[in-house]
Amino acid sequence: MKDNKTSQPAHEYDDNITKTMPHYHLFHQSALDLIAVACPEPAVWLDTGCGTGTFVQKAAQRFPTTRFELADPSDAMLELAREKLAGRGAGYHLAGTEYLQLPDSSLDVITAILAHHYYPDQQGRRRAARNCYRMLKTGGLYVNFESFLPTTERGREVALEVWRRAQVAGGKSEANAAKHLKRCGVEFFPATIEAGVSILKETGFAVVEVFWLSGMQYGVYGIK
Repeated sequence: MKDNKTSQPAHEYDDNITKTMPHYHLFHQSALDLIAVACPEPAVWLDTGCGTGTFVQKAAQRFPTTRFELADPSDAMLELAREKLAGRGAGYHLAGTEYLQLPDSSLDVITAILAHHYYPDQQGRRRAARNCYRMLKTGGLYVNFESFLPTTERGREVALEVWRRAQVAGGKSEANAAKHLKRCGVEFFPATIEAGVSILKETGFAVVEVFWLSGMQYGVYGIK
């Protein structure tokens, strides 16, 4: 039985994610660079869909005075994050984004790295975005990275083939690369960038901007 929504068991995630997402380290670096400008001194920061805690581990080094809250619907992932961040005084929440119950207007930053493309429909994304908006302070920053769906059939074919080749170049076998891409639309559910941006605008974010794009992944942020 799978212990999380990704393509590998939680204990194998760190060793395999860069084979699946060729620019994974740039998601983290780009998010941290953005936050350093848009919200340079966050008091409280939630990383939802935190996985094994690698991103918060990096963030804590760059923002040493920030208190971090970590959330994930996978107990196995959350346990690895607890081990990785032992002694840092972080908070942990076993829940998906839409179910989190942190107080209204209590957070300076919320990050979601490769978490929200697991919602099978736009309603799930909307609920997650609205809950993030509720928890953020006025002026707070929401940063989301996820896979996106190109707008044309040919565009999807090209993007998937580019992604397949990148995975093989990164160390995956041809069979495993093909297996992963078959999950697209079945186990993870990319939406168009336009749809993702529209949800944040509808939610009420005063500023919504795409700030990173490569292959079939993009980064977008909203300021409340």
